Amino acid sequence: MLRIRLRRIGKKKRPTYRVVVADQRAPRDGAFLETLGAYDPHTNPPSIKLNEERARDWMGKGAQPSEAAEKILRRAGVIEGPAPQRVMEPSKAEQATEAATAEAALEPSTEAEAEPPAEAAEAEAEQAEESES
Repeated sequence: MLRIRLRRIGKKKRPTYRVVVADQRAPRDGAFLETLGAYDPHTNPPSIKLNEERARDWMGKGAQPSEAAEKILRRAGVIEGPAPQRVMEPSKAEQATEAATAEAALEPSTEAEAEPPAEAAEAEAEQAEESES
């Protein structure tokens, strides 16, 4: 699958980015098909130079933008409409906590196991008396 994503360039601790079209399996700074533009987050406001026509063309061919590239494309006006809501999956720790609380809710309390109901205790006592006679 093709992705429109950012490729890091620039000095150490002062990155700038190129907006590129690349295969999603390629490394971040690896092989790419085409450069669509540049993004500099250090200017005020951040500068975006983008070939909007080529970006729309690649998206029409099925290229999916990464989250960061999608924000840049929205600011540039290539993508219109509200940003889609991304559903965050719970972390493994949250899943374990939820599972533990669900198990605790399903298990009977230890007090109920320790003391049988009064009716059951009376029935057992009657059976014991009958067996003794």
